[in-house]
Amino acid sequence: MNTDPITSIVQRNLCTGCGACATGNDKFIKMLDDPENGRRPVVDPSPEGVRASHAAVKRCAGIGTDWGQLEIQDSIDMAWGPVLAVWEGCAQDPEIRHRGSSGGAVTALATHAVETGLAAGVVHIVGQKDDPRLNETVISRDRAGLLRGAGSRYAQASPAEALSEISTRPEPVVFVGKPCDVASVHKAVSQDQELAGRIPLTIAIFCAGAPNLAATDRLLTRLGVPKQHTLTDLRYRGNGWPGLMQAKWKTPRGEQHTSDGISYGEGWGTILQASRRWRCRICADHTGAFADISVGDPWHTPPGGDTDAGRSLIVARTARGRRIVEAAIREGALIAAPAKRDVIARAQPNLLATNGAVWGRRAAMRMVGMSTPNDKGQKLFPFWMKLSTRQKAQSLLGTWKRVVRERLWRVVSISDRIR
Repeated sequence: MNTDPITSIVQRNLCTGCGACATGNDKFIKMLDDPENGRRPVVDPSPEGVRASHAAVKRCAGIGTDWGQLEIQDSIDMAWGPVLAVWEGCAQDPEIRHRGSSGGAVTALATHAVETGLAAGVVHIVGQKDDPRLNETVISRDRAGLLRGAGSRYAQASPAEALSEISTRPEPVVFVGKPCDVASVHKAVSQDQELAGRIPLTIAIFCAGAPNLAATDRLLTRLGVPKQHTLTDLRYRGNGWPGLMQAKWKTPRGEQHTSDGISYGEGWGTILQASRRWRCRICADHTGAFADISVGDPWHTPPGGDTDAGRSLIVARTARGRRIVEAAIREGALIAAPAKRDVIARAQPNLLATNGAVWGRRAAMRMVGMSTPNDKGQKLFPFWMKLSTRQKAQSLLGTWKRVVRERLWRVVSISDRIR
């Protein structure tokens, strides 16, 4: 294996693709979209690249996090990370609510932060204009820009790449990303107080894993998008809760077409989730423990149809996050009512079992000499013990079968060949 630490993390299948390692090292560490492995960093083999890699590894949450830095008070916090307060609600703005994947709470909170002067902009993800299969990181400074990013993007993204731009500008920005992205940002700001002062709020979006580009191509085939035509838009969710998956394209003669929509259940359940990267399958933080605020779907009160009026589950992780949510409710950006702290278990019933399965998967990997993340202070074994005997066995035996079937022991190599 290559001796530089970032390349080693990629090769050992521990990289989450967050992009934090590329911060400040644009010439020596670049993020590439690999069709099978996802968006991953590639380090220049020069001595400068190796030095940049050694500096960047301190920001990497892919190799592990430290739950000892979090305020864990009880069993609820141990399961989900700090849960200071929870609300169920939605954006007051009907367009934001409709465009969002659930109730538009992320976009509403981000817009409120900009409009009240808490931040000058918001780091978030949008689909690439020239290839909507891919994502790009932007900093939006108004409602229109934030609306462009409303709705889920079930594809690899690296929003922590923006740390480089944040560090060179005096203006504060809100950071929005997946739990793994926010965990790397948390590492970065813990080591850099100046950077910490420029990020007054982090928001994590509940995440069940990121499919690869090959999965997106299968989705487009299911939607009937001809390969020889130009894709102009791809929606994974939104425009109602949970929203339909739908694509737009144009022919070589410029004729515009829109596909029929398919349900979230079909698109995610039968096409996309099977192609989540292995690192996502051994992740034990799907709800954003290191964020100020986390937002997800309240599946315990499921929508009545594919495009129902949306609702969001909003979790304050820090005192700062709680103040910001309370202000957004008080000032009319959010319509939300308090919920019990244990509602996350009802809203996301599969995730506690997932944490138990992750302990088993990691144990199985270590038994055959594979590397696993080192999440200090996160106690996953008790969740494994609560699994049924069959589930325990599946977490171990199923992992060994996957290791053999997918050759997960192999060194991961990254290609920038985009089909």
